[in-house]
Amino acid sequence: MLYEYGLKTERQNFYNITGRVADALAKSGIRDGAVLVFCPHTTAGITINENADPDVVKDMLLGLDKAYPDRAEFRHMEGNSHAHLKASAVGSSQYVIAANGKLVLGTWQGIYFCEFDGPRNRKFYVKVL
Repeated sequence: MLYEYGLKTERQNFYNITGRVADALAKSGIRDGAVLVFCPHTTAGITINENADPDVVKDMLLGLDKAYPDRAEFRHMEGNSHAHLKASAVGSSQYVIAANGKLVLGTWQGIYFCEFDGPRNRKFYVKVL
């Protein structure tokens, strides 16, 4: 079963989508299997990380900015090569185990849509297997 979700984003931020992914699993009726979360954009991604302390997201964005700064020598005419680099580093999808109708995540884990080039109207897909 495939579910599509929309998301309006800011310039650069992480959006906790764990609840939407859990809702897709519940709607599917599947109790045991796997859930694939996929981002079809080249300047955004999907990651799993801590969802208890919002400073973790701020620190991750800071770290990614330092690792992949915007550089004058980039040639891509849209001027967002740094966003493409961040998206490739983070990745476009994550798998999560489903057991007893629930996502199997660690105590502090959440699923995030990572925007590196907004504001945009984005979408992501959840495939329940």
